[in-house]
Amino acid sequence: MEFNDISDREYAVIRELLYSHTGISLGPGKKTLVISRLFKRLQAYELSSFGEYFAALKTERFPGELELAIDLLTTNETYFFREPHHFDLLKKLAEGSPKTSSFRVWSAACSSGEEAYSIAITLQEIRRMSFKLDWDVRASDISRQMLEQANSGLYDIERSETIQEDLLKRYFLKGTGRYEGLMLVARTLRDNIQFARINLIQPLPELVPFDVIFLRNVFNLFRYRH
Repeated sequence: MEFNDISDREYAVIRELLYSHTGISLGPGKKTLVISRLFKRLQAYELSSFGEYFAALKTERFPGELELAIDLLTTNETYFFREPHHFDLLKKLAEGSPKTSSFRVWSAACSSGEEAYSIAITLQEIRRMSFKLDWDVRASDISRQMLEQANSGLYDIERSETIQEDLLKRYFLKGTGRYEGLMLVARTLRDNIQFARINLIQPLPELVPFDVIFLRNVFNLFRYRH
């Protein structure tokens, strides 16, 4: 069975669901994206159309399925040290910060964690160079699936292409045996990052003040969807 079309009425249902739960507005030209990311879910339930699937999401016919669909539609491409100038600025701000308190950073849409770990590496490098810096990184995302990936700190070795060789050796472990082809973020970093599920259109939990908040993935998500 092939699923290669969504009617305007069907598309309006998924657009409304996504907007009401995340604040993200799918543009009219994103039907292909919806089809590519959700068609396997129709097959999993042996449904005959996207309309039937979207109706099931709306009525919560399949427990947990709406959250999974949102995960699939909101996952963004990300990689280590994306937008290098952002990390240059972070370094400058951290080095100039008062030494009387911890330097706190929030990655507000961390996806699978690459941004949060890039932040942590940047700050840990400052500390390593004998600069007295205590740091605290918090990271959040709406997707439970992405947060599980981020928490694990385990990535395909191909993700290392944007990481400097010396940083790769210092902060990652290369997998062997059944972990061949994978790399693990060092515990030094993993133990100092707190990941949490936060929906940014809902009331925020009580948070500490931050010196820097990374919103690149938030803005990219909204720009991409319009």
